[in-house]
Amino acid sequence: MRRVGLLLRRLLLCCVLVVGSPAGADPRAVVGSLDSVGSETLAGLMLRWGEQLERDYPGVRLQLQASGSATAPAALAAGTSRLGPMSRRMSGAERDAIEARQGYPPLEIPVALDALAVFVHRHHRLEALSLAEVDALFSDTRRCGASEAITRWETLPGSERRGSVSRHGRNSVSGTHGVFKRQALCGGDFRLDVNEHTGSAAAVAAVAAAPGAIGYAGAGYLTAGVRAVALESTDGEALAPTAANVLSGDYPLSRALYLYVNLPPGERLPPPEAAFVSLVLSAEGQALAEESGFIALPEQLRRDARMQLGLENG
Repeated sequence: MRRVGLLLRRLLLCCVLVVGSPAGADPRAVVGSLDSVGSETLAGLMLRWGEQLERDYPGVRLQLQASGSATAPAALAAGTSRLGPMSRRMSGAERDAIEARQGYPPLEIPVALDALAVFVHRHHRLEALSLAEVDALFSDTRRCGASEAITRWETLPGSERRGSVSRHGRNSVSGTHGVFKRQALCGGDFRLDVNEHTGSAAAVAAVAAAPGAIGYAGAGYLTAGVRAVALESTDGEALAPTAANVLSGDYPLSRALYLYVNLPPGERLPPPEAAFVSLVLSAEGQALAEESGFIALPEQLRRDARMQLGLENG
């Protein structure tokens, strides 16, 4: 699979605008507030980007609301936020709703890559799962091909644990929930007994607290209390959620992360937003993404994005 690379290259063709303030602008000329509403997964990284931006441009302040990716389109449609970070791609219906209210669609910018991981307790010796087994653990519909649900550990090949399976994940407002539903459940429905958490850290902590638990979240939420289970590719190879496996396109649960921007066609980004986007797509901004547990955009894709956006450096 080369899903991520092909997706990003297609996205970059859509990112065309004239930027109001390229990198290296006079810090005194970049003043104002940035309102961001959206992804909880991206909240920590948005905060780090915002803190760095404030160091570079003391007159800028980032105001961050991070209740989940589903809140970004509504804020962009209402015009209450210009920035909408999302840990999934915006749906056609969400895009149409924004265009109906604003008269134009939002600008879509890929900002990093990520792997979704399936976590078990640190003492659980399970090494790998197929997507059909993941689906059988988390869904009622089993569209990925399993013949029956997995409700007890002893019925799962490769598991030495016994007893009932407890399941943890994200709530439906989360982009992580949507990506997992689409890719790991083959578009099927979650079991009603999946414990839904408002944050990824809480989902992982619940798995760490219960030896019989399993859960999913972004790979960057790995802690000492849990283990990330390898997932089998289409040819049966067990793959860990590493940067190399995501960048190769082989890891089955990978995704791009996005920043959506409310910008009328033909208009310039205001200086604060222009400076923020410039930082995000810079080497410094991508280093912050890696420090936050995500995967930096490949250099060529980052350069292509900056050229499409009219940013001169990077």
